[in-house]
Amino acid sequence: MADKLRFALVSPERELFHGEVDHVVVPGSEGEFGVSPEHAPVMSVVKAGALRVFTDGSERRIFVNGGFADVTPEGLTVLAEDAVELADIDAAQLDQQIKNAQEDVRDASGEAARASAQFVLERLEGIRAAMAR
Repeated sequence: MADKLRFALVSPERELFHGEVDHVVVPGSEGEFGVSPEHAPVMSVVKAGALRVFTDGSERRIFVNGGFADVTPEGLTVLAEDAVELADIDAAQLDQQIKNAQEDVRDASGEAARASAQFVLERLEGIRAAMAR
C-alpha cells in the first residue's frame, strides 16, 4: 500500500503545487470527494470551492474556480481555471473588493461589461464562501 499520494495542482499561469500528500478533498461537480493513495482512477469536473490538501497532520486550503481532476494510478492532478491560496487572502481587503465589484456590476454599461463584472464578482464571492467553510 502506498504511503503518500502524488498530487499536482496546475493553473494556466503556473504549477501551484507538486508533491506527495496524505489526502486531498476536491470540490467536485457532484459533491466533494476525497482522494487517498491507491484511489481508483476517475476524472471529474471541479466546481468553485476549497481544495483541501492534508499532509502530516496539517491542512492547506486552496480556492479553485473550476477545472478538472484526474486520478490515475500515478496520483491526482487538478487542472484549475484559477487558484488562490486561502491563507494569503486578507479578509478586509477581500470584502472591499467585493463591494467594488458589486458597484462595477451595477454601473456596467452594456451586456459585455456587465457579464465581465459579474464574473469577477462571482469569483470573489466564491473565495469568500471558501474562506467561511
